[in-house]
Amino acid sequence: MTSADLLRAKGLRATQPRVVVLDVLEAARTTSEHLAVAQIADRARTVLPTVSTQAVYDCLEALSGAGLARSVEPAGHPARYEARVGDNHHHLVCRDCGRTVDVDCTVGHAPCLSPSDAAGFAVEEAEVVFWGRCPECRTPKSIA
Repeated sequence: MTSADLLRAKGLRATQPRVVVLDVLEAARTTSEHLAVAQIADRARTVLPTVSTQAVYDCLEALSGAGLARSVEPAGHPARYEARVGDNHHHLVCRDCGRTVDVDCTVGHAPCLSPSDAAGFAVEEAEVVFWGRCPECRTPKSIA
């Protein structure tokens, strides 16, 4: 299914900016990248040079609202976006560079974790962020 088809299936107009932004997120999905808005805008401009940063924000809001994109907002780092949605996976974030990688649920279905007291809520999803340092940031840097 094309990005335009996915947008229409979710009741959204398949505008050129939305198609391009969704294409960028889908391409990043194949390499497990979680992209900041500036990265998405830069990649989108290789296809659609006139797309503004505000248009990218608007597209991301529409895509997220329709369940075609997900925002990951680790504390102290800019929001990052991904096209992997609907499977209740978690994230591992590097404290130094902010690299974000997916971590599958250990139990399998949503929610894969349960709170000790749900306070009357019907829990549908658990969101966990694991923090550490990626291999590149753990490697001692040589001083030139």
